[in-house]
Amino acid sequence: MELSALSLRLRALSVLRGLLSHPLVRAYGDTLTALDSTAADFADRYGALCATRFSCGDIAQAVLDAVHFDTNTLTDTINAPKAAVLNAATHDLDVLNALLALDGEAFKSAAADKFYEPALEDLPDFEAADSLPFSTGAALADYYREEGYGFFAQSSAFAMQDDGSATPIVHPDAIRLHDLPGYEMQKQKILKNTLAFLDGRDANNILLYGDKGTGKSSTVKAVANEYADRGLKIIEMSPRHITNFPKLFEQTLRSPFRFIVFLDDLTFSSEDDNFAALKAFIEGGLAGKPSNLVIYATSNRRHLIRESMADRQGDEVRVRDTLETVTSLSDRFGLEITFSVPDKDEYLYIVEQLAKENDLNLDIDELHLLAERFALRRNGRSPRTARQFISQQLAEQYGK
Repeated sequence: MELSALSLRLRALSVLRGLLSHPLVRAYGDTLTALDSTAADFADRYGALCATRFSCGDIAQAVLDAVHFDTNTLTDTINAPKAAVLNAATHDLDVLNALLALDGEAFKSAAADKFYEPALEDLPDFEAADSLPFSTGAALADYYREEGYGFFAQSSAFAMQDDGSATPIVHPDAIRLHDLPGYEMQKQKILKNTLAFLDGRDANNILLYGDKGTGKSSTVKAVANEYADRGLKIIEMSPRHITNFPKLFEQTLRSPFRFIVFLDDLTFSSEDDNFAALKAFIEGGLAGKPSNLVIYATSNRRHLIRESMADRQGDEVRVRDTLETVTSLSDRFGLEITFSVPDKDEYLYIVEQLAKENDLNLDIDELHLLAERFALRRNGRSPRTARQFISQQLAEQYGK
């Protein structure tokens, strides 16, 4: 394809028009346009293109990501796209693949014919990139249906910010359920609910409550990781961000993915505004409850609200109203799952499984003895204590 024709066709992107603002695609476009300007302008734009390419690393992957994370007319009508939209997407992909097929020599040769400037021959060079894994609008539609699309395609995990926006977590915790021995009944309840949610059936918001160090938070993250390949995303939200729920709804409303909103270590004071905001979300509020969103919350308290002595004083009506407020939120979680401190046998079972998984070679009696001593020196028996013990033993073993 002639570079002048490619420049015009690039300007005519329609379905994938959002890619024109992508730094790499924009750099290609600017360089093509500069062929109609001056040698100095071309050299400037070409140098910027080289710099952008070098910073992107895998060029084909960078363009694929841009297509993947885009939302457009095709994604908006993904269930029944019109033929005109599919044809337009085919045109856009043809243009993008033509850009990827260009090497530095193609640009420099065109510039040499245009400007007759010998110095242009000494400009940096680069190789052509691989093509995209699809070349037609129909194939792109299949890709979107299989892999999803839009902002939330960027990661399996996100974190809410103070302004109500979600940001991708580049390296999320990779913990899996096989890393968490014990608590099988609790894990099965959460898995069953999560599978129902993924299948589009009725699913409950879940409150995981119990003693610290028992693996509540790790279990939620592990469950999310188990089904990340089915489009399950986890959004970590601090309790102080609960009032941003409406903004989160707007961001996730049209997304093809399903979301666990993870509220860790949830506790309120009796006059906390976030209490009412969370209660309104669980009940649905005026806007209704989003079908692609559930809350999994952890807390050391079943009733979530810290009670003061003043709350238990006063006339009978006031005390009753206060107690009803204290229980009203936790009662609205459809599923409450208790994580209690393990007894001795359960604790040692967890230690044994972690030792086996990490290839820790210790006699079983010695392992039990050392694990019990470690728990006594710490805050007692818990999965967290077991993991810390194993980490210590591995460090000592490595140092020998």
